[in-house]
Amino acid sequence: QIAYDAARQLAAEGVGVRVVSLPSWELFQAQPADYRAAVLPPDLPKVAIEAAATFGWERWVGNDPRKGAIIGVDRFGASAPYQRIYKEFGLTVERVVDVARQLINGQGQ
Repeated sequence: QIAYDAARQLAAEGVGVRVVSLPSWELFQAQPADYRAAVLPPDLPKVAIEAAATFGWERWVGNDPRKGAIIGVDRFGASAPYQRIYKEFGLTVERVVDVARQLINGQGQ
């Protein structure tokens, strides 16, 4: 829901956005390279949103912080209602929109 709400907000500002659900890295990696490039174009900025550890997402968003960002929870042991955890770790629509704007403007995260 965070990704969709962020995409709607950015679209309302005239920013072209696509939301890609990537539940299985293995299945996605097994697809032909041209398909993967069509889904995640290498020349476009990307923001990955992960409600758990962000380890591994750089494979899909890239290692250049000016072109890709990963928002997630890289700490174990937090306990609270998910809304509070998400806010504490920046898993919010506002943060996703802000990070996306920074990438679009070439500033990185």
